[in-house]
Amino acid sequence: MTTGRGGRTVRDLRRGNRSAVLQRLYFGGPMSRQELGPATGLSSGSVSNVVGELIADGLLEEAGIVDSDGGRPRTLLRVAPGSAHLIGVDVGETRVRVELFDLTLNELARTELPLLPRGCYDVGPIVDHVRTGIKAVLARAGVGTDRLLGVGVGVPGIVDRGAPGGAVVHGQTIGWDAVPLEALLRATGALPQEVPYLIDNGARTLGQAEMWFGAGRGARDAVVVLFGSGVGASRITDGSPDGGSTEGTPLEWGHLTVSVRGRRCRCGALGCLEAYTGAESLLARWAERGGGHLAPAADEEEALAALLAAAVGDDAVARELLAETAEYLGAGLSDVINLFRPERILIGGWAGLLLGPYILPAVREHATRYSLRHPAARVSIDLGSLGPDAVTVGAATLPLSAFFTTGGRRPAPPAAPQQPGWQTSLTQRG
Repeated sequence: MTTGRGGRTVRDLRRGNRSAVLQRLYFGGPMSRQELGPATGLSSGSVSNVVGELIADGLLEEAGIVDSDGGRPRTLLRVAPGSAHLIGVDVGETRVRVELFDLTLNELARTELPLLPRGCYDVGPIVDHVRTGIKAVLARAGVGTDRLLGVGVGVPGIVDRGAPGGAVVHGQTIGWDAVPLEALLRATGALPQEVPYLIDNGARTLGQAEMWFGAGRGARDAVVVLFGSGVGASRITDGSPDGGSTEGTPLEWGHLTVSVRGRRCRCGALGCLEAYTGAESLLARWAERGGGHLAPAADEEEALAALLAAAVGDDAVARELLAETAEYLGAGLSDVINLFRPERILIGGWAGLLLGPYILPAVREHATRYSLRHPAARVSIDLGSLGPDAVTVGAATLPLSAFFTTGGRRPAPPAAPQQPGWQTSLTQRG
């Protein structure tokens, strides 16, 4: 194989060119061949070759014609939505949500499977929910696995993706101690061996979704908060409008100590931020103060909505709790502001989206009060814009990101015979 500058082979260069064209069209298209040159930095000859390959692979399609000044009309190109599929899985703390998307992240099918009894995070049932959900969404959409790029899975906890045998999850708050989740999912046989499972922290997948498609677009340095039963965050640096270079680091922000010898957190420590701001602890504090009369079977989302309704209805206890929560969140965000000096903070997650419109002004006020003036003056604090599906969408970006990295190819299955059509074009080309 010929080696060029920096040790890159011709194959590497071709893969990089394909990746550049795919990403530019994905995030900035439709676009003509003539526009792709300046947009990607490639020569017209390279653009022509790459576009020809991608059209032959079925990954690009024509998207209309536009007139040009004094010249021939130009054909617009776009990424073909139906050329591949992606699955995103959100392993939440009340349910497992599974969604099937086309390549441009249009939803094709979804299913939600509750975790019963409430608070049960046993690994076996969750793995079975993921397996069941994958089969269900494929069946509902009437599609097979031949064009499935992969399954992205967002989970609570710390994910060791470099562990032997696949990703391992350390979820202390849900009782997961070095769970070999990737191996367990693979062992279900829900998918062929060549279809990858890509597992990451749920706050990070939320952050990637918001940076690529939501309220984080345009920011170079942001922190995205996942506010649900508990709280977590992801710091996104080197944000990129084309999705190609976003780097996210999960932060165990919910386990910062905000009160020495304070309330006991689900992780076992005392005084964690999550012990004062997570939906689970917020509802527990409401019950301790005599508020809330929902039946035990009511889920957290229903119970938190009842607390909010009580606060809006001038229930003094509920209003006081929301005010306290806003102050704790603001104080917790001040640590993030002082440590990392982000330009943008976004709050997502089902509890954050539910409570945000009511407590966000107070959260901003407290964050400013507890922060140093200079970093506080440059940060904006807002809600995420992708809604409750953001973690699932973010999970689906994990195989999508791998798709970009490989220039639209995926590895050939071990010892599998080559087949004509789409799969061959992705596996045969160097």
